[in-house]
Amino acid sequence: MKANTICWFDLPVTNLSRAITFYSSVLGEKIEITEYDDFVFAVIPCKDGGVTGCLVETQEIRPSTDGILVYFSVEGRLDDAVENATKAGGKLLSKKEQIGPWGYRAIVLDSEGNKVALHSS
Repeated sequence: MKANTICWFDLPVTNLSRAITFYSSVLGEKIEITEYDDFVFAVIPCKDGGVTGCLVETQEIRPSTDGILVYFSVEGRLDDAVENATKAGGKLLSKKEQIGPWGYRAIVLDSEGNKVALHSS
């Protein structure tokens, strides 16, 4: 059986440095630029073999408020993460709300124009 059905995501950004600052602040994790051949991106840290992805500045995909909603775990620090999101250039779209037995979420617009969810149990 597969550990995770989803294994990776590319989150489009228009300014990689600004996006790194935003997500480092919101997630409370150090995110750094990575280079592979001529491709430059920033991998979002992952623990215990879970799903992760990267921030990528590309013309192939653009930031959007439409489409898939990616949930980022900010376990135990949802209120701080929402506050940090707004301080780092994001915007609160949907305040903290309970999502049944699955915990709590808040939806924010990141510094690049992507709608993402912040989640904590």
